[in-house]
Amino acid sequence: MSLKSTLHNLKEKYKGTKMAPAFNALHTFLYLPNDTTHGGTHIKAADDLKRTMNTVIMALVPCLIFGMFNAGYQHFVAVGEPVAFLSWDAFSIGLIKILPLLIVSYGVGLGIEFLFAIIKGHEVEEGYLVTGMLVPLIVPIDLPLWMLAVAVAFGVVIGKEVFGGTGMNILNPALTIRAFLFFAYPTWMSGDKVWVHGAVERANEIAGGANVDVISGETILGSLAQGNEAGYSVADMFYGFIPGSVGETSTFLILLGGLFLIFTKIGSWRIMLSSVIGALVMGLIFNSVVDAGWIAESSKFYGLMSTEFWHHLLIGGFAFGTVFMATDPVTASQTNKGKWIYGFLVGFISILIRVFNPAYPEGVMLAILLMNVFAPTIDHYVVQGNVKKRMKRLKAKTA
Repeated sequence: MSLKSTLHNLKEKYKGTKMAPAFNALHTFLYLPNDTTHGGTHIKAADDLKRTMNTVIMALVPCLIFGMFNAGYQHFVAVGEPVAFLSWDAFSIGLIKILPLLIVSYGVGLGIEFLFAIIKGHEVEEGYLVTGMLVPLIVPIDLPLWMLAVAVAFGVVIGKEVFGGTGMNILNPALTIRAFLFFAYPTWMSGDKVWVHGAVERANEIAGGANVDVISGETILGSLAQGNEAGYSVADMFYGFIPGSVGETSTFLILLGGLFLIFTKIGSWRIMLSSVIGALVMGLIFNSVVDAGWIAESSKFYGLMSTEFWHHLLIGGFAFGTVFMATDPVTASQTNKGKWIYGFLVGFISILIRVFNPAYPEGVMLAILLMNVFAPTIDHYVVQGNVKKRMKRLKAKTA
């Protein structure tokens, strides 16, 4: 008996019971639904939520694979044993470290999704398919698995399920998980020891009296925030040969993923473009302040304020957040004008927070979460503005 037949028989056996959503989810994830619409519909399209989620995952896969190579490469560079980037030595370390993060993310997240579906008696939603892929890409390489499991449970339950599940949440679930990790376990989410595999372990050995070499895993943002040079070329920053979260380093692959999402009409080009414009405007303002001599070189804000305004697009998690999380159709603005406002403020506030928070020089997470809260308000005033314009036109015609 085939797997499809087995799942179909289980669906029929448990139809109408508490376990039905679980078997329905497995069946529809692997195969097309048996039931199709026979009556009239307003809109016919080949895409559905599952296909949409799978398309976003395809856009993320290159970042995941690159992150595996880069994780091992950065480790060997840090210990003074440089290897070829595209080598098995580099890839094997990344695979061993990142695959467990991926398994825990999906295992805990989907487990909770199935549990809530069984308890509440509704179908399992595919919304976590993308979140499960995003989470391992936005955390440090050596993050303990138990911390990730706790954070995923918090993000899925508090960030999504309490609001009603997929499509009802007001905050991006992946960023909610990252925010929980940052505030609950800050030493594992910031500093110069968490971004390169082995740096935290080596630091603990040194603290215990062991005579071993230090491994520095400082990111470009951390270095600039301390008033130091970036230490990497523009090409390294663009292609991603730098320390950082697993999938956030390669602006080139993120750009390709963004173009793919725009081509498939899943990602909003308005949000992406306006976020970039907002970041450039804020960067130009800071550069102008430095050029005018309004801030001393001894200031703790000078390093990031004096950074070339367009370099902000290549460092940190700005590009990844803009393409894959600011464009979340559930938590972002829905109106076209609202998307321009929403995206611009995401970019503008990201660089603002990045510069004025040198202890944690990364602002895109907090900026997106903040604008998630204000997205409904933006759309409300955009809609009300359109209503007023139409009322004025109506009055002018009837006068």
